[in-house]
This record gives sequence, C-alpha cells and structure tokens, in this order.
Amino acid sequence: MSVDWKERPEGGGWFAIWLIRTIARRGGRAVARLCLYPIVLYFLALRGPERRASRDYLTRLTGKRAGLFAIARHIHTFAATILDRVFLLGEDMRRFDIRVQGVDALHETLDTHGGVLLFGSHLGSFEVLRVLARARPDIPLRVVLEKAHNPAMTQLLDALNPEIAATVIDASQDGPSVVIAIQEAIAEGAIVALLVDRMHPGEGALPVDFLGAPAQLPSSPWLIAAVLHAPVVLAFGLYRGGNRYDLVFEPFSGPIRIARQDRPTVLGEMARRYAARLEHHARSAPYNWFNFYDYWHTGAPSDDQPQANTRDGLPARPAGDAVDGVGRAA
Repeated sequence: MSVDWKERPEGGGWFAIWLIRTIARRGGRAVARLCLYPIVLYFLALRGPERRASRDYLTRLTGKRAGLFAIARHIHTFAATILDRVFLLGEDMRRFDIRVQGVDALHETLDTHGGVLLFGSHLGSFEVLRVLARARPDIPLRVVLEKAHNPAMTQLLDALNPEIAATVIDASQDGPSVVIAIQEAIAEGAIVALLVDRMHPGEGALPVDFLGAPAQLPSSPWLIAAVLHAPVVLAFGLYRGGNRYDLVFEPFSGPIRIARQDRPTVLGEMARRYAARLEHHARSAPYNWFNFYDYWHTGAPSDDQPQANTRDGLPARPAGDAVDGVGRAA
C-alpha cells in the first residue's frame, strides 16, 4: 500500500498556517476565506502529486475524467476546512451551522458500555467533533493524532487551545505506548477518536473495495478494538459549504470479542463494512475526500493520463498475526 503521504511536506509550512491563523483571528472568517484562492492556486501550480491524486479520486467517483475546475473545488474545500480549524479548536462554534445526526445512539453506547472507540477518516473535518464536548461535558474526548507528521498544525493546536492539546494521544509513540494510552482512556469512560483510513509503513493491511477498485485499510484500529473489547461508533464531519457542517454518528459494533484464529476473517469483514460506509459518505460529500496521495497505489499517473474506473491495485498483506504486537501490548 502506498504510504507516500508521510513523505509529503505540509503545504506552505509553519509560516503559511500561522499567517492564516492571524488573519482569521483579527479579520474574521469572511476575510480569511479570501486567502483560500491563492492557496488553491499554489496547490494547482506547485503541488503536482496532490493535484494528480485529486484527479484520480474524482475520476473514480464520477466515472469520467475530472477537469481542472473540479480539482480546484476539491482543494478549496480542503483549505476551507483547514481554516475552520482555527475557530473550531478555539471553541468558537457560533460561526457555524452544525447539524448533528445519531448522537443519541452514541450517548446510549457510552451509557451502556462506558468508553467508546470513535472511528473517523480524512473525509471532511475531524475537528467538528469538538461539539461533543458541549453536548456531554462529563465525557472526556481523546483524539489520536500523529504530532510528528504535522508539526505546524500541532503548534497551532497548542497555541489555540492548550487544554485540548493536552488530551491528544500522540500516535508518533511506539505501538505499545499508544495502545496502553487508548486502553486507559477507554477504562476511564472516554471517547477515543482515531482516523482509520490511512496506512502506515509496516502496518498490517486489510483489503477492501473502495470506489470500484481494490484498496487497503490499516488493520491495527480493528485489532485494537478487538483486544480492548471496545464498542465502535463511526463519525463523519462533512463540510457542506458556507458555514454548514453535518456531523453524523453511526453505531458500528458492540464490544468486539474474537477468537485469535478468527481475527483475519472477522476483522476483514468489518473493514469491508467500514469501506462501504466510507464510500457512501464520500459520494454524499464528494469534495470532502482529503487523502491527497496515491491512495490506490496506481503508480502516480500523470495529469494527462485518463483514469478509468478499473479494478487495479496490489494484493494486501495478511492481517492478524502480522500485527499481534498490538494485541500483546493491550
């Protein structure tokens, strides 16, 4: 599975992110959104891999070759959600129309089982989950993020809201430390949110079908759920344009208890079910997909090469025993 997303530098780096933050805080959201257009031009002109990844995704989604305007809209949507982090992490929710679906089912799961694993993705905005803190301030929210991969965004979070920053579980730690931190949070009755749609180097893979072609999802989140016997709820924070977000929660599984020998089969089926829900919401909010890298491992096609909706890809590495280190740590 392609993991070249970890090798891509942050777009614009520290200075660009902090410049936007300053403009947003002093001039407001409307003024700051004017800065999104030069950002889009920057990505279109200078970030070829991201531009090609956008074309590949949009082409698979629609079945026809995506044009430059669609790619620009895709990047603009991404930039808009990044800008909104300034306000969402600053807990300024008054600027947004956030419509929540399925939160009662999430609360029922919490009240019944205690801690919950909340599986999200790079589809839409994960920061919009912060509205949960207002709905249930008695329940802590812990987010698993890889601080080392996005140092500028990490510094921004630390500056905007040190209290939220302190609740982050750093995924850059070694695997056992991450799992132990998740286990402790679940035992305390917390919501632990993870992004589960990207592979990491050396990680076990689960093969799925996504947008009509083979893809791979990481096996470790599902194995963590199994070894911790934690219920799983899916979360999608979809940006609908303007100031509107739809925050959708979907109960996915009760406490997972799987015999070791059955893990590959059962976890594989769970990953395929998740991929189907991910595709459903991607089609519902087509410009919200923010995996700007060669997700299907097609060999980074050129902009001039049409991308057909074919079943290409690489065989998955086996899951289960390949990541049993996670299970032993838990």
